Amino acid sequence: MSPTSRTEIPVEIPVGPPVELLGAHEDRFEEILTPEALAFLARLHRAFAGRRAELLAERARRAAALAAGAGLDFLPHTRAVREDAGWRVAGAGPGLDDRRVEITGPPERRMAVNALNSGAKVWLADFEDATSPTWHNLVSGQLNLLDAIQRRIDDTTPGGRRYRIGDSPATIVVRPRGWHLDEAHLLIDGRPAIGALVDFGLYLFHCGRLQIERGSGPYFYLPKLENHLEARLWNDIFTFAQAELGIARGTIRATVLIETVTAAFEMDEILYELREHAAGLNAGRWDYLFSLIKNFARQGPRFVLPDRSSLTMTQPFLRAYTELLVRTCHRRGAHAIGGMAAAVPQRDPAANEAALTKVRADKEREAGDGFDGSWVAHPGLVATCRTAFDAVLGDHPNQLDRTREDVEVTATDLLAVHRLTVGLPTEQGVRANVAVALRYLTAWLGGAGAVAVFGLMEDVATAEIARCQLWQWVHHCSRLAGGSLATPDLVRRLIDRERAALLAEGADPILVDDATRILTETALGTELPAFLTTGAYARHLVRLTTPAA
Repeated sequence: MSPTSRTEIPVEIPVGPPVELLGAHEDRFEEILTPEALAFLARLHRAFAGRRAELLAERARRAAALAAGAGLDFLPHTRAVREDAGWRVAGAGPGLDDRRVEITGPPERRMAVNALNSGAKVWLADFEDATSPTWHNLVSGQLNLLDAIQRRIDDTTPGGRRYRIGDSPATIVVRPRGWHLDEAHLLIDGRPAIGALVDFGLYLFHCGRLQIERGSGPYFYLPKLENHLEARLWNDIFTFAQAELGIARGTIRATVLIETVTAAFEMDEILYELREHAAGLNAGRWDYLFSLIKNFARQGPRFVLPDRSSLTMTQPFLRAYTELLVRTCHRRGAHAIGGMAAAVPQRDPAANEAALTKVRADKEREAGDGFDGSWVAHPGLVATCRTAFDAVLGDHPNQLDRTREDVEVTATDLLAVHRLTVGLPTEQGVRANVAVALRYLTAWLGGAGAVAVFGLMEDVATAEIARCQLWQWVHHCSRLAGGSLATPDLVRRLIDRERAALLAEGADPILVDDATRILTETALGTELPAFLTTGAYARHLVRLTTPAA
């Protein structure tokens, strides 16, 4: 019923061309980039790179069809999977049964300690949207995870503050990069490695058995899947990797972020494909909005969305998405994990209380809707989120027994952006998108992936929403509240103004100018790039060395 310094010598592996390391060598990198680990990565790539390429080609075909006016609906040929009430997923692994609060962030050393000690049940160690994918960040992130698991992190700042992991750390769940991203600093068979397989493979190779020995396991969040065939690929990778490393089949657990609009129509099928490894689904709200805007940006004014700040999860089309996710998960024995609370605690008491009030209301809504847990971006929000879920869960680790049979969601409901309860985009919204995108990109180019901007923790997803909205508003010359129009000249003036503000604040002029070019190209160009990070990575973050012959 299945639905259809630098490394001087290349590392030799048993079969085929060498694995070539083109990224600069730094202290202790040899602990991660061992010959055995690199040989494992080579086997993964040789087994699955072809299928990944085919799936990316299918993504492009589907995106072109949507741009040309095609619609979306639930798949007719997988109806049997959706209607079969008999199958269940593997469910939570050890240490994952209670996920009421999950904290996210990049695997930087001090941030890792803060996240593990935050009181959250889970730490999402994020190699994707919250990490600027420099070679340093990616390899040192793997080192930090290994040191954290082995309790080797013990760091004291010059000011005397000590960072060490406490007695009850959060369970680690790693998010590798999405399928669309390459790793140019590592060549396999003469081609750039696949970012997702590098992140997954290095962590599993070095930390998988250590996690099992400590009563946990190798757990992953899978980002930006667009359909069930991409989930099938991950499941086959898990099965292959476990066999290669002598880990029992089904030990890995994966939670899939439903953060593309196409995946929202295949939640059952995604869980089915991953059922021997699946733990749950997550409502990745910001990337979901990015996906919806991107896929329908060319289809006319009916898909034009207003300011991002007004797109709360109470909007009908977003309610349909989250309620369908809870119903689908609990029907299959999977956790439903809610979206991000991105507020950063403020020094001003009134501003801080206002921010916490919004977070509290959002988490109370999620807990009331049946979610089993939710995300926060800052340790200061853990208590607020935990209180909201404690009030509903009590001593129970989750609410899988709430199957939400009352929920009925149609394809029309998922795409009903015309039912918005807010009005037109505003000039303030245009200005905010320019400011957030330009400031975030400047930081990202400088190596920071999670950045506080105007009281919110921003990552790649929000920068993507911002530039896609700018493109959509300008492309359709959208009327703004007050009667003015979103035009290229307006956006350029605002970009120039924000650039000047950043320079006045002392930002690096080279980074600001590069960020300005990226934003201008991706928000005002004739075409709308699928991702701003692919081109920006290749042009600005790749720093290659030449291995000796």
